[in-house]
Amino acid sequence: MEIGYNGWMGHSVVLQVALGDIRVPLRGKLLKENSDSVRLRIGEGWDVDIYKAMIQAVEEDKMAMIRA
Repeated sequence: MEIGYNGWMGHSVVLQVALGDIRVPLRGKLLKENSDSVRLRIGEGWDVDIYKAMIQAVEEDKMAMIRA
């Protein structure tokens, strides 16, 4: 999935990430885009870089809008 992520910056998203046979959803806020990766904040202050080649889909995190 080779697209620009600028429209998602600062938004809560769910990234569908694949590594071989493993497919997992990652919830967080997109912070930064590089040429080959994006930075995702997962939880409080835990930032991870995800290679774009691993990202299968990006969705709005609708659960982030629900107040507990």
